[in-house]
Amino acid sequence: MKQTFNYRQKARQFFAVLLPIFITQLSLMATGFFNTVMAGHISEQDLAGVAVGVNLFMPFFGSFLGIISGLTPTISQLYGASRQDRIGFIVKQGFYWAFGLAVIFLALGWLIVPWALPLLNLEPRVEYITQHYLIAVSFGIIPIFLAGVLRNFIDAHGYTRLTMIITMCTVPTNIILNYILMYGLFGVPAFGGIGAGIGSAIALTLNLALNAIVVTQISPFKQYRVFHQLPRLDFAEWKKQLSIGIPIGGTMFCEQSIFGAVGLFMTAYGTAIVAAHQAAMNFTTMVYMVPLAVSMTLTILVGYEVGAKRQQDARQYIRLSRVLTFLFVGSLALLLTQFREAIAAFYTSSQEVRPILVGFLVYAVFMQFSDSINAPLQGALRGYKDVHVTFLLAVLSFWVVGLPAGWGLANYTSFGPYGYWIGLIIGILVGAVCLVLRLHSVQKKQA
Repeated sequence: MKQTFNYRQKARQFFAVLLPIFITQLSLMATGFFNTVMAGHISEQDLAGVAVGVNLFMPFFGSFLGIISGLTPTISQLYGASRQDRIGFIVKQGFYWAFGLAVIFLALGWLIVPWALPLLNLEPRVEYITQHYLIAVSFGIIPIFLAGVLRNFIDAHGYTRLTMIITMCTVPTNIILNYILMYGLFGVPAFGGIGAGIGSAIALTLNLALNAIVVTQISPFKQYRVFHQLPRLDFAEWKKQLSIGIPIGGTMFCEQSIFGAVGLFMTAYGTAIVAAHQAAMNFTTMVYMVPLAVSMTLTILVGYEVGAKRQQDARQYIRLSRVLTFLFVGSLALLLTQFREAIAAFYTSSQEVRPILVGFLVYAVFMQFSDSINAPLQGALRGYKDVHVTFLLAVLSFWVVGLPAGWGLANYTSFGPYGYWIGLIIGILVGAVCLVLRLHSVQKKQA
């Protein structure tokens, strides 16, 4: 990254950081997309089993990785301030506490999952697939948490193209492995939905190996020598980093757990509704990669400019992000209106699931409009290291407003399961309004 002096240069640098992030995130989501499609063409039970497993796994997985992503604004601000001497030390300490987070994550999973699954009253086959999917994917947790430290280290310098290349190596490997393991090819038994967990664990381990190669062999990262002379544990530095990372992880947990909770509430409506909801949510998550990529880009660029004490440049990057996301969402609305039947047919061949999925996709358009406002604002505030109020606003918008509103609409109106989607949309809009006000407040203080 470098200093820019006009909107044209900023747009060039913005897209140079954004496009690899977008491709990276889209590639990551492609794994979930193909898992959903492949499971849906095996059986409704396999699709529902993977869906419940993902709904249980992702809120905690995403929030723990969110804690690690707190390294990005810290490193980007130090890089903008030309404080490279501190960056290597922070990364090395990150290895220690990220490993500790991975151990905590695994311990919680092994304790909670056997207790929680019977409470869901799933069909026996669906419960079996869910449990063994989670067991399989758990073997990739420690590698991907350590890889998360390296990925944020690389991204915070603006070298998002490198993490894109890593992801584009691991994702096809993951998809191919999942296909082999789910359907049973080349003499491998057909594991069904459970095969998705096995393939993912292998791919997560490969991701760590490739990140390690990059930071030890490519400049400027190899100069930091992050695997040489690991320092003693510095709990003061842990506290400083976790004070940024935990609110970010908490915000992500609020966002992802609300979708997981809604997915679990859908089990009351039967396997067909669960399958349709999961397919619609998978499509929505893939589309969300644009607002998410913009959010991550803003965290890097705003952090870099704030570290260099260029407040006006940070504001200009935020303005650019708003234009991009609204153009994207408008195009999406037109696309989805015309092709929602074809999208539903691509996800499932079940005549029972398909019409329900078409209904869910209509609400997906409105959800994306809300996310196009919400996500970039979160990224900008993280660039300023303003994370505590953002977390509180996430609790308010999702758990105080969104879920209660969705539950009420689902249970006391004719909307039924669609009511949960309306509640989510309401919650995201409330959060977006609050984030706009918070950003203005932070910018005034910075000025």
